[in-house]
Amino acid sequence: MTTVFARKSRQVPVFLLGLTVCAGTVRAADTTALTPPAPIAPKAEHITVHRVSDSAPGHQPGGGLIRPENSVRSISTVGRDYMDKQPPMATAYQLASMLPGANVATSDPFGFSPNTNLTVRGLNNDAIGYVLEGTPLNDVAYYSGYPSQFADSENYSQVALAQGSADLDSPVLNAAGGLMSLSFLDPSQKAGGFASVSYGSFDTNREFIRLETGNIGNSGIRGFVSYSHSASDNWRGPGRDKRQHVDFKFLKDWGQGNRTSLIGSFNTTVTSYYPQVTMESWKVDGIHGANNLAGHYDASNADNAVNYWRLWRAQERTFYAGAPVHLHLTHKLSLDVTPYAQFAYGNVPGGSTLTETGLYNGTQPLSDTLTLPNAQDGTAVVRANYTQRSYRSGFNSTLHYKTGWNDFVLGYWYDYGDDNEQQPFTTVSATGASGDIWAENNSSLIHLANGQKLLGGSFHTISQTNALYVGDHISLLHDRLTIEAGFKAVMMSRAGTNNVPGPQYRVASNSMEPLPRVGVRWRIDEQNQIFFNATTNFRAPDQTALYNTYDPTSGALATTGSADVRNEYSISEELGYRRTGQWIIGSLTLFNYNFTNRQISTLASQNGSIIQTTMNAGGQTSRGVDVEIGLRPWHHFSPYVSGEYLHATIDNNIASGGDLLPTKGKMAVRSPTLQAAAGISYDDGHIFGVATLHYTGHQYATFMNDERMSDRTTGDISVGYRFGDLSRLHKPTLRLNFINITNERSLSGVASPTLNAKDTTGIYGSTISGSAPSYYIGGGFAALFTASTGF
Repeated sequence: MTTVFARKSRQVPVFLLGLTVCAGTVRAADTTALTPPAPIAPKAEHITVHRVSDSAPGHQPGGGLIRPENSVRSISTVGRDYMDKQPPMATAYQLASMLPGANVATSDPFGFSPNTNLTVRGLNNDAIGYVLEGTPLNDVAYYSGYPSQFADSENYSQVALAQGSADLDSPVLNAAGGLMSLSFLDPSQKAGGFASVSYGSFDTNREFIRLETGNIGNSGIRGFVSYSHSASDNWRGPGRDKRQHVDFKFLKDWGQGNRTSLIGSFNTTVTSYYPQVTMESWKVDGIHGANNLAGHYDASNADNAVNYWRLWRAQERTFYAGAPVHLHLTHKLSLDVTPYAQFAYGNVPGGSTLTETGLYNGTQPLSDTLTLPNAQDGTAVVRANYTQRSYRSGFNSTLHYKTGWNDFVLGYWYDYGDDNEQQPFTTVSATGASGDIWAENNSSLIHLANGQKLLGGSFHTISQTNALYVGDHISLLHDRLTIEAGFKAVMMSRAGTNNVPGPQYRVASNSMEPLPRVGVRWRIDEQNQIFFNATTNFRAPDQTALYNTYDPTSGALATTGSADVRNEYSISEELGYRRTGQWIIGSLTLFNYNFTNRQISTLASQNGSIIQTTMNAGGQTSRGVDVEIGLRPWHHFSPYVSGEYLHATIDNNIASGGDLLPTKGKMAVRSPTLQAAAGISYDDGHIFGVATLHYTGHQYATFMNDERMSDRTTGDISVGYRFGDLSRLHKPTLRLNFINITNERSLSGVASPTLNAKDTTGIYGSTISGSAPSYYIGGGFAALFTASTGF
């Protein structure tokens, strides 16, 4: 049997005005003030995105790409001014792409495709924590974030990216690359809403509506519910993406800062696949030819038939919900509690072939003779499914005690995850049709004579996390000196079953990691400050590292799972300077990371299928500098520039094929040495526009540095007009977005790194065969028209 298909790769502050600090969390208060409040000391660093109705458009520094900060860690900020000028379907990754350290790889212009990635300071998206108002969003098995499933951009009040580390109380395990935290808008005090329609290139259309309840009677409760529908043809190759999405938030405030809310997002998508390419195929075919799936089904040629695009459509349903609560128990004591739940089901299939005899289920030979439609010489084209059904729930609780200059924190986080992954098969008709693309209908799947499903693999994993944390925020000398110290002890257990026959049935792993941290911020004067912090992080390998896999044509062991997996552990430091002047706002941050057992996300073969997994890259040292500068609006113009220099090297030789690859001192993968971005915004309250330019230097795709992708430069332009209020319509707006204005044809990121692309002589003299890495192809030129209005 030959199986070729891709494992799911569900591949994210505005100038905050009127901030309210409650028990160490930062949230937006309703205000129309144009002048920011006096600096406060937020507990965490975030990239924030704000609603335009909360602050007058055109008044945010750097066009909404920077804001004043006052914490012990680095932070970059995307504001609502910037967000409201972007395509409405832009993901959190795309909104953050101008920030220092953020390197975004996309496969299509509008962000529909799950084949996308974000690296921060060279650390992959599965090394970043994602939370929605305290609710974790990471995949329970693979840690990845999938920004196309997150909230609609119109509903964000904050999209915060702390490049260096997560907060002490964040419910995440894998945040060496930082934390992206999302916050919804607070529902309006008055009934109303917001609506928009969009149409553009590749027959793209999108409709969005948000309905606000306003204050409901005398209950003190207010809320909103939004719905969006969007669809787009693939910009290269056949296929069409469809997405439906619902967001909601209901909120009640009472007393002296007490607050509770119910939030949630539901997303359902059917997306077509963009094949990742090798460097050789990119040079030969570019965006054409074999780098695309087949538009028509050729039943006479199995090699072509398995590439029929309808066999590669990926389906996904996700639901995230949380209920953050903040209570003032006394004038010194407050409590934050966030219970949450997450459900996801998806199928990421691919075209494949299956023989009618001679198959194995794990290590067990099958005596069955299958009867498959349209088989030729005992082999038929099938759809090879890869389904994942996961459930996650938990709660995070934090107790704050404020006395004198101290704010003591004591917290506990519990997380429970249940993940079930299977690889069933579906028959394919003579026209290329196959039943139930979700692979939920049991009758549509291929069965054995005993009634059981034919499975290429079946894993079920239960994971539990317990974390205790304690910390203190100390403010001295009238808040000129801030000291933060904390300690977090994380205990994680996994127990699973490998449900195909073989010597391995039960698997288990247990981890306990101590994570200390410290940070200092010194305010030199009202305009200048310096900060320093040191943080520790850890992550366990993906769940796939636990399980054996077997060759379905022979029953032989293909990969060996192990309960003795080594966790990644990192120590990071930042030293930075910030200036908040009358006209210029900027920061410069030096950073250093030291890793042991560095976990690198890549793709691996499992029963002939390509799945997401991690590889142990040993030690790594990453050092560099981030810089960003923004100008307050001057004659309605607001420029912004950012940049990063990164020097990331591998600290040791890596074992491969019984030998050692000479990788010590080589550059780390997915780590461009130089990145830079520049933008200029204009907004006079009616006419507005923004032009941006982003440069990413070359980055290596192998640990031996024997293959790399070239540097790339892309530019976008947005222009529009904002009317005054018209009858019941609030500020109707028309805008045009032009994406990748030069139609740059380039690779946008490394999808799957390998150890070496070319055959290499190891340290002990043996020849270690090369393996080609794969890449994402960046989206081409696209244009989008949007009409929107409040009401």
